[in-house]
Parts: sequence; structure tokens; C-alpha cells
Amino acid sequence: MDLPPLRPHAIDANFQFLTIQVLETHPSVVLVSLNRPRKRNAISAVMWKEIGTAFSQLGRLGDDCRCIVIRGEGKAFTAGLDTSDLSIFMDGSQGSDAARRGLAFLPKILEMQSCFTAIEDCPVPVIAAVHGSCIGAGVDLISCCDIRLAQFGATFSIREVNLGLAADVGTLQRLPKITGCDSRVRELCYTGETFDHREAMQLGLVSRVCDDVLKDSLQLACRIAANSPVAVTGTKISLVYSRDHSVHEGLSHIAAHNALALITDDIPTAFMASASKQAANFSPMLPSSRL
Repeated sequence: MDLPPLRPHAIDANFQFLTIQVLETHPSVVLVSLNRPRKRNAISAVMWKEIGTAFSQLGRLGDDCRCIVIRGEGKAFTAGLDTSDLSIFMDGSQGSDAARRGLAFLPKILEMQSCFTAIEDCPVPVIAAVHGSCIGAGVDLISCCDIRLAQFGATFSIREVNLGLAADVGTLQRLPKITGCDSRVRELCYTGETFDHREAMQLGLVSRVCDDVLKDSLQLACRIAANSPVAVTGTKISLVYSRDHSVHEGLSHIAAHNALALITDDIPTAFMASASKQAANFSPMLPSSRL
């Protein structure tokens, strides 16, 4: 698709990313691109950290980011873990005691988990626009997103088991809750089998298969960004919390949230816009941080 005029997001000037791009597209919509096309966007240690940095900051800078689309540059969303980057696997610890080396490696695994969890913790919705292949760590990544759309012909694989690993960055924890067939998820996780966009749709991993996944993702992001940012953020917080808690706990959580959030000016703004059949103009979440 022909993208709208793009410009670097304010976050890019602060962090000067090497492996991702963070761009502003439509008003209040941010496009994050995995940007190692020659490596099919294989996720190196640097990219891992940059993903965590970007999503821990987006939606919190006061620049009115209301929805994010993440995609891969080039022919694939991502080829998964960059197995040529040995720094991912090495922590520099020495010694012959296996237990001590293992305990020394634990913080690295936790850090890698937190980088992807930053997508889930980001206060605004994140849409994954998947094309080409989405392998291994790519499935970990999109499982953290709120919404997943796929291009016709996209393929997926939970490949870690073929590399002698158990996936440890979120797929095994999130995918069974996302999809509707625990048996098939286990089959895919145990075999590393590749599955296509049709099965991803049947499983519920993606909600839509598109001719132009980036176009459809950006259009969806614009629809989300047009709503009250207070309401959308509260909705995301409640959905994530309720997934891991009982119905009673989820109800108590959203009641406590809305005791404050219902005071927002966005409610009369939305009512007046609906009555006049015009688009609502909601204020940014925070005053602008731009210089």
C-alpha cells in the first residue's frame, strides 16, 4: 500500500534505534517496523532490547500515541531468533558448576521476557500486521499483541523445539489462552510444524486474513485511535487483567478503575459528537512532550 506521509516518532530521537523504526503515520497512530530485512528480521540481542525500550516508552511520552501497528520490513515478519547472534545464548559466566552457570543465565531469560511483555503492558492497543513467515520468537512477539492480522500466504511456526529449546518468552503461556484448541496448540509446540494463514484463522491466532495486511491494520488502528484514549486504555488494562483473574476479581478491578475514569471529559465529548453525528475530538492523554 501507499503509506501516508511518515516521520520519525519523537522516541527515535531519544534512543536512535538500530534494528527497528518507529514512525508516525496517521494522527495518533504509530508504526513500529522490525528493520533487518536482509536477515528476514531475525531478532538479535540488540533488536530484542530495542523492542522492549520502544514499547516501554510508547503511549507514555505525552505525544498522543493511541494505537500502534507492528510489522516487518521486507519479505517476512520475522524469521525468529537470530541464531547467529551468540550473545543471546552467552552470559559470560565462568566456572564448572552447572547450577551456578544456570542461575547466572536466569536474569537474561527474565530480561528477554520483559522486553516482549512490554508490548502487553503498553497502555495502548498494539496490532501485529503479519506477512511472510512468523517463526519462533515471532510467535512469542505477536502473542503479546492485542490484535493480530495476517496477509494471505503468511506462515507460522513455533520452531523452538526444533532447535532443542522450550519456548520461554511467552508462547507457551499466552497461545493456549488466545486460541480455542489446546490439543492442536500442543501438537504445534511439540513438533515445530509450520501452519498457514488459514489455520491461524481457524485457531483464533489471527482475527482477519487480508490482501493488504498493512493497509487493513492501519485502517483498524485509525478506528481505534478515534475513540476516547481514556476508554481504550481502560479497556486494554481490564482485558489483560481479567484474562489472568476470576470474573469477580475482574469486576472489582474495572469498578475501581472506572470510579476515577468516569469523571473524564471524554464522556460528554463522545455524547455530543454522537448527537451531532460528527467525529469526536478527544484531548491527548498528556500534554505534549515535544520541544
